[in-house]
Amino acid sequence: MTKKLKELWQNYSLSLVLLILFLLSWIAQFTVQLQEVANEAMIHGSPFQWSDFWIKFWSSTLQNWQSEFLQLFTFVVLTAYLIHKNSHESKDSDERIEKKLDQILNLLSKNKE
Repeated sequence: MTKKLKELWQNYSLSLVLLILFLLSWIAQFTVQLQEVANEAMIHGSPFQWSDFWIKFWSSTLQNWQSEFLQLFTFVVLTAYLIHKNSHESKDSDERIEKKLDQILNLLSKNKE
């Protein structure tokens, strides 16, 4: 099991880190939004209602998703350090080396003929 997890991490660390960061930020947003709606209800003397919460939560979620600059910046920075196997943005160095070696071997075999 440990070997598979290590292999999974090596091959897809970029996607896993981005997924974890996304989920953590969304959980944090949920928590803060919940506290904000509960405080607002208390200030106005009305009971907390989930319907009020969900409207505000989804509204702020969509607003956050529009901020692509932060997402793009994160993706660009992380792709410089992490790998997602077979991704165009994250070239696997082993595959590139193998392709180059194949090209060299092909050239050598052509020269021998």
